[in-house]
Amino acid sequence: MERKDAPTGPRTYRGEVSASNITSTLNSVLGPRKYDRRLRPNFKQKPIDVYVDILLRSMGPISEKDMVYSIEIYFRQRWMDARLATNISIENISLNIKVLEKIWYPDTVFYNGRESYLHFVPMPNRFIRISPNGSMYFSQRLTVRAICQMELRNYPLDMQMCDLRIGSFAYSVEDIVYVWRYGSLSSVQLSTDMTMSQFDLISHSATTCNISRKGAVHSCLLVRFGLRRHTGYFLIHIVIPCSLLVVLSWVSFWINREATADRIALGTTTVLTMTFLALDTRDELPRVSYATALDLYVAMCFIFVLSTLGQFAIVHSFTKKGHSDTYGSQCQDTDCDNEKPAHSSRNLRPRTTDRITCTDRNTRKNRVFISRGESRMKVWFSSLKVRGQTPEKCEQAFQANSVSEWDKVSRFVFPITFVILNIAYWSFYLSRT
Repeated sequence: MERKDAPTGPRTYRGEVSASNITSTLNSVLGPRKYDRRLRPNFKQKPIDVYVDILLRSMGPISEKDMVYSIEIYFRQRWMDARLATNISIENISLNIKVLEKIWYPDTVFYNGRESYLHFVPMPNRFIRISPNGSMYFSQRLTVRAICQMELRNYPLDMQMCDLRIGSFAYSVEDIVYVWRYGSLSSVQLSTDMTMSQFDLISHSATTCNISRKGAVHSCLLVRFGLRRHTGYFLIHIVIPCSLLVVLSWVSFWINREATADRIALGTTTVLTMTFLALDTRDELPRVSYATALDLYVAMCFIFVLSTLGQFAIVHSFTKKGHSDTYGSQCQDTDCDNEKPAHSSRNLRPRTTDRITCTDRNTRKNRVFISRGESRMKVWFSSLKVRGQTPEKCEQAFQANSVSEWDKVSRFVFPITFVILNIAYWSFYLSRT
């Protein structure tokens, strides 16, 4: 006995509905005579409730200059449309997104959004499902760029609160009321693998609100994200380099004051580098009218570097005017002092750093001019032999006196002041975070 081939058409089983039956049911429900997509459900009756929940997949980047932040979310909405009740035994029917062209769905927008878009790769990331009683489920994968008004006075030790406002574009509270699907505590969920490079998401909350638009009150949902900024980048690229430049400027305190070119070059280099860092830190910030915490720190370092250069100007000024710190004061000719003219009571001591006057008994009016560097020392030592003084003793006095008392004091005053200001600065701003 030959065996007959199995039927190739769709098979139905007890308790199941065939695809052709579902298609015919949907066609009858969505017929132009029975369903008008231009009218909301419960038209001229009580407002329709739209239930919303969000899955946050990623957050960032966050731009302080534009004051916007980006988030990628799964945005889900539920509402009841009794006109689409199929009354079939299938619990849920997943439909193609083209059915959106035939049905009514909420005109939900993000009130503070900017340049938001739907993902279309490789296909439009949208999903819609219908239940037998007419309950609709609509899910979309969106990237939302929203405005966040930031307060940057404590930047980069700041915390920001960024909002996301959700509501209807055209319908007021008399037509649509937005409700969190799982309550305000569980309706905003975070992906387990979500990470952020600029901030830490320390808190998030969901509440309901009302907003007035064109004289009508609209129902809205509010999501608030609490963000704390990562400070590691700013410590490595700004704070530590500025502090090292300040320390580098202190090297001039250990350079002899007659090395004018060396100290001026070091001071000018550190000042110009600090100026570059100060300008570079402002490129990523908006043109706010107040100073941020980072601006104050850079300004403090800039003042220290500039003060180091000003300190040398003071030292050099006193040296040229024959201040008591000038070198050569310890190398005097005792014989010359004993044979001073009777009408003069002044000590014959050098008045400048570029000239030392030495006389002997026979040629008292002759002066020896000595230049900087090695030639100065040779001429000086030759004149000392005529006067009978020890060159080693005068060389030791020359080297000791070439360091100004101002430099010796600055070696301790500048570092101690800088450390105290740093402790006060960090204590103040860290207590405000």
